[in-house]
Amino acid sequence: MIKKTFFLFFYFYSIFSFAHHSKALQFDLTKEIAITGSIAEMEWRNPHAWLHLNVTSDEGEDQIWKVEFGAANSLYRRGWRPDDLPLGSTIIVHGLPSRDGSRTIDGEEVTLEDGKTLFSGNAED
Repeated sequence: MIKKTFFLFFYFYSIFSFAHHSKALQFDLTKEIAITGSIAEMEWRNPHAWLHLNVTSDEGEDQIWKVEFGAANSLYRRGWRPDDLPLGSTIIVHGLPSRDGSRTIDGEEVTLEDGKTLFSGNAED
């Protein structure tokens, strides 16, 4: 019975330990970018919260950028509140760009219009 219990424990532990991915698979850890845009949507959800920004490129093209954060409850523990991110407000997001060139970044910090900075930690928290 003890052998079976240990086997089941390690079996399920190994399955769940591989369930979460490293951000290095999707994001370039050697670069950092900053984007400025207005908030189109904030998805407060787990396992990752998502922020959608309306950004105007250097060429004047309107773009939608997606910013991935850690879990919503993790952001809340770091002091983030929905009232901090009203739709339409202009913010600056610093983070890691996606490896595939898509308009997706791993958000590390957000600077609000009033100068307040929200830190996200990382997506693996």
